[in-house]
Amino acid sequence: MPILFIIFVIVPIIEIILFMQAGNWIGIAPTLVMIVLTAVIGVSLLRQQGLSTLYKAQEKMNQGQIPAMEMVEGIMLAVAGALLITPGFFTDTIGFLLLVPPLRRYFFTTALQNKVKMYTQGKQPPFDGQEYHSSSHSNRTIEGDYKNTDD
Repeated sequence: MPILFIIFVIVPIIEIILFMQAGNWIGIAPTLVMIVLTAVIGVSLLRQQGLSTLYKAQEKMNQGQIPAMEMVEGIMLAVAGALLITPGFFTDTIGFLLLVPPLRRYFFTTALQNKVKMYTQGKQPPFDGQEYHSSSHSNRTIEGDYKNTDD
C-alpha cells in the first residue's frame, strides 16, 4: 500500500473516528483541551529530546566519531514533532512513542538498520558512479584557462 495513501487517506479517517469516539465519551470541550494539551506537552518534550540528541552528536563529533545514530534519532524526532503538532490522538500516540529513546533505538535497530547503509572512514559512498576517496582528491591540480569578463 503506498505510503501517501496511508498518510492522506487512512490516517485522517482514523483520526476522525477517534475524535468522534472521544467526543461521545468525554464531551467536545474536554476532547479539544486534550488535543491542545498533548500538542503543548509533546512540543516541550520534543525540545528537551532534541537538545539532548544535539549534545550527544556534538560530543561524538568532538571525539572524531560519526554521529550516525544521533542523526537518525534527529530525523525520528522531526517526524515526532510533525506528528505531535498535527491534531489527533493517533498521530499524537505515534509521536509520543518516538519520543521514548529506547523505543527509537528499537525502531532503528529492527526496522531501519538493515535498510540504512552507514559508511565509515574506510568506505565512502559512491560519488557520481565512482568510488570517492578524499585523500586522492585533496592534492589534485586542475589546469585550465580563464577569461576575465569584468571589463
